[in-house]
Amino acid sequence: MNLQDLRYAVAVDDHRHFGRAAEACFVSQPTLSSQLRKLEDELGVALFERAPRNVMPTAVGRLILHHARGVLVEVDQIEALAKAAAEPGAATLQIGVFPTLAPYLLPHVVGPLHERFPLVELLWVEEKTEQVVEGLLGGHLDAGLLALPIDAPQLHQEPLFTEDFVLAVPADHELADATSVAPEVLAGTDVLLLTDGHCLRDQALEVCSMAGAAERHGFRATSLETLRQMVAAGVGVTLLPKMSVSPPVTQSDHVSTVPFEAPAPNRQIAMFWRRSSVHAGLLAQLAAVIADLPDELLHA
Repeated sequence: MNLQDLRYAVAVDDHRHFGRAAEACFVSQPTLSSQLRKLEDELGVALFERAPRNVMPTAVGRLILHHARGVLVEVDQIEALAKAAAEPGAATLQIGVFPTLAPYLLPHVVGPLHERFPLVELLWVEEKTEQVVEGLLGGHLDAGLLALPIDAPQLHQEPLFTEDFVLAVPADHELADATSVAPEVLAGTDVLLLTDGHCLRDQALEVCSMAGAAERHGFRATSLETLRQMVAAGVGVTLLPKMSVSPPVTQSDHVSTVPFEAPAPNRQIAMFWRRSSVHAGLLAQLAAVIADLPDELLHA
């Protein structure tokens, strides 16, 4: 048994398809299939049930793959320790960020992070919250920027900042010129929301519930930009995070954003990493830089 064979097996489990697993491992499908067969022969058990359109682990395969993932995480930790010792301050880190934060936060932190940590290569991975958590627990990601709450006791949680929501309305809406509004102004209103799987949807639903508002039925957006376009077209109103309506984001002349009265509805952002991570000290330093954002980016 060798580590590469374990990586092949885990890739097949991740993709549930031999061809896609081979592509992910940068080998031909015959090579991957051959090595996987050799691994199964060595272990004396079948790791996968093979059907024309369905590849899934066997009962014992699931148990073996669980331990294989743990082995590979530990190997990655060993390699990271060795690299840190050989090149102090150098590292390549994959950091997951959810889609309604990534495009608005990164322009403000990528430059300062590179300036502060020139030997650290940061690979930003945009995924929904569930996939980021899975990536952290599975060892595919080194850290994740997520909105609270997150139920994952295995992960360290480092608070970063609190970001207010603002109300986005069509430019000709009766509230367009208001200096601020209370959440209760939404009572009886149908609010445009994101589709399932976005943490911002859950946060917006909570605000709507407290304010007596409801979701606009028959429409769910897949991005904040789609929500913004629907508001510009006069379809309805929505809630947007403050950074998504702050420079360098281009604002639409057909959308007005109105701050909420204090205390404004908000989302709390934290950075997460495995408690066992060899990069814990470095990640804490990265978190401190990310948390140092101008107040005007976060609050109206």
